Amino acid sequence: VRLVEVGGGSVQSGGSLKLACTASGYTFRGGCNGWFRQAPGKEREGVATIEGDGRATYADSVKGRFTISQDNINNLVFLQMNSLKPEDTAVYYCATRDRRGIGSCADWSLYNIWGQGTQVTVSS
Repeated sequence: VRLVEVGGGSVQSGGSLKLACTASGYTFRGGCNGWFRQAPGKEREGVATIEGDGRATYADSVKGRFTISQDNINNLVFLQMNSLKPEDTAVYYCATRDRRGIGSCADWSLYNIWGQGTQVTVSS
């Protein structure tokens, strides 16, 4: 399984970016998929997850600004990020799980397959 993120970059505060994740050797449909991020000097944290039926869960820090979505035809997972803030600066990772049907998709600790990450930098 290989996950690849694209779409990172540098924007000013208040701007928007859309990240996309594609997978080789894995089908996102029907599983739990998510986005995580890791800022310099901090631990990796969950940002958003999406279930097979489209239900999404968000970290409090991004609610109302970020939207996770999935394209099952093209096997893609997206993260639309609006109203970006400098504190959103981090490496963003696409993630999924190798075991389905166990636990909640909103359980960040169950994600164990990761992409290489893409840098998002928000300047003030």
